[in-house]
Amino acid sequence: MGIFGKRRKSREERAAEIAGQVASGKGFYGRTTRAFLGNEDFARVQQSVGAYNSGLGVQQLLAAGAPTTTAVVVSISDTGQLVNHDPVVDLVVQPTGSTDRITLHTIVSKLRIPRTGDQVLLVADPAHPGTYLYAGDGVAP
Repeated sequence: MGIFGKRRKSREERAAEIAGQVASGKGFYGRTTRAFLGNEDFARVQQSVGAYNSGLGVQQLLAAGAPTTTAVVVSISDTGQLVNHDPVVDLVVQPTGSTDRITLHTIVSKLRIPRTGDQVLLVADPAHPGTYLYAGDGVAP
C-alpha cells in the first residue's frame, strides 16, 4: 500500500498493461497505435506481442512442471520481426513418434536459433487444447 493508501503499479505491470492495450487495439495506446500504423503493420505488432506473451506462458508452464514433448525441426524461416532483439520465426516441427507436422510462430533466442534436424521441446498449450508452444532446446543457457 502506498503512502496515501493506493498501491502504485510497478513498471513491469504498467508495461504489460500498455502492451495488452496495444495488442488488443483498445485504450488510448491501442487506438493510437492502430491509427498511426495502419491495418497491415498493426497486424504485425499484434503477432509480435502474441509471440512475446506465449513465451512468458511457456516459462510459467515449465516452472510449474508441465510435461514436454520432443520434436525435430523440419524447417525454419525468418519473419523479419524482432522482440527484445530476438527473432520471431515460423518453425515447422515434427513431434517424435508422429507423422504430423506443426507450424509455430514463435520467438527464439538469437544465441540458440534451432536449425533443420535439431531436437527441440514443445509444451501443450492449455489455452488452446491440441496445440503446442515452443519451449526451447532443453539446454540451460
